[in-house]
Amino acid sequence: MTKAVEGVAGPAVPRGPVGKTRLFFATHWHRGAPGAPTPAWVLRFCYGMWLTAFAFKLVGSSWDMSWHFKWLRDDLAPPHLINTVGTVIIVVLVAIHSYTGLGCDRRSLRLMQAGLIVFLVAAPLDVINHRVNGLDLTAWSPSHMMLYLGTGIMQAGVLLGWLRLSPPGRFRTGVLLALWAFFLENTFFPNGQQEYGILGLRAWERGTPEAEPTLLSFAANQIGHPVDRAAVLHFTMPIPEWVYPLWGIGVSALILVLARKTVGKRWAALTVAGAYVAYRGVMWPLLLALGFPVSTVPFYLLAVGIAVDLAFLLPRPALTGAVLVTALGYGAFWVQSQLRPWLLGDQPTESAPPVAYWTALVAVVAVFGLWAGAGPAKEWWRSRNASSHVGI
Repeated sequence: MTKAVEGVAGPAVPRGPVGKTRLFFATHWHRGAPGAPTPAWVLRFCYGMWLTAFAFKLVGSSWDMSWHFKWLRDDLAPPHLINTVGTVIIVVLVAIHSYTGLGCDRRSLRLMQAGLIVFLVAAPLDVINHRVNGLDLTAWSPSHMMLYLGTGIMQAGVLLGWLRLSPPGRFRTGVLLALWAFFLENTFFPNGQQEYGILGLRAWERGTPEAEPTLLSFAANQIGHPVDRAAVLHFTMPIPEWVYPLWGIGVSALILVLARKTVGKRWAALTVAGAYVAYRGVMWPLLLALGFPVSTVPFYLLAVGIAVDLAFLLPRPALTGAVLVTALGYGAFWVQSQLRPWLLGDQPTESAPPVAYWTALVAVVAVFGLWAGAGPAKEWWRSRNASSHVGI
């Protein structure tokens, strides 16, 4: 494993991205193996571009979710174009890593490459799915899940590369927190189906549907129905109520555990969760101002982040963490879900999607089992790798 090279003499590094790009290709564009010594400015510039790419994909995907609850047509839609900018940057970055060997080691590069391949395979499959089956009503469809999976594998590679190559310091911590926030957003993203869907359903019930008539008609025709509440319910809320809390609380908690463990700072989990919730809070008024559907915002994730951080301060963090995550996460979600009746009475809107609260029993067991099993699994993997190297 090769760390970034500090203090290497060379030409002055420009401040702007265009100048840095020109300098990079003039001085470092040559073939190399993964793990090649990387100048500190190259490492920072490279991972800064990764953050830029993920930011484009974040904005594009957020707008795209809202777009699909309003419009039927989406060919060359602005959200897709914004997302494509991020994808193009990623293709260039993976090509640079692969050719020069800079800013990565072998394992992180393989993850970046594998994730990109999965994503690029999923993209045309998603287009074919739409052409053959018509409107894809759920964020949880196989082609969509492949897109999230490919992005997640890429992000895992970037996280691993930054963890292994970046020197200690505040900049390392800041980039690491940002990467974990992007990873959390990508994993949590399918839950947006229920967050947008419940408000879309309530909008139709109060006589002000957010979706255009052609979209509602198309969705109704897919199930051979008139445009009635059953058709709108099938369009907006096709996911069982047990999915949302298990994914939003249980899976998010495990991601925040990894973030807290790798960052190694107090309140790292809360910082990652807070960054994501803050982004959702900023997008809400922006989408509303543009006339697009909005979603409920998962404020309860802040309680999940606090629970994870507290668990690291207590004995037996896996057990206490599972209990705290479940108690604080589900408790905060229940409070958020009651804001509508407390503040607005019987108004046809919601402050959170409907959920099955019995899933708390599943969440506490699953979070404990996976958290407690992470350490032994890691040791088994290390011993397996060590024995395989000895046998060579």
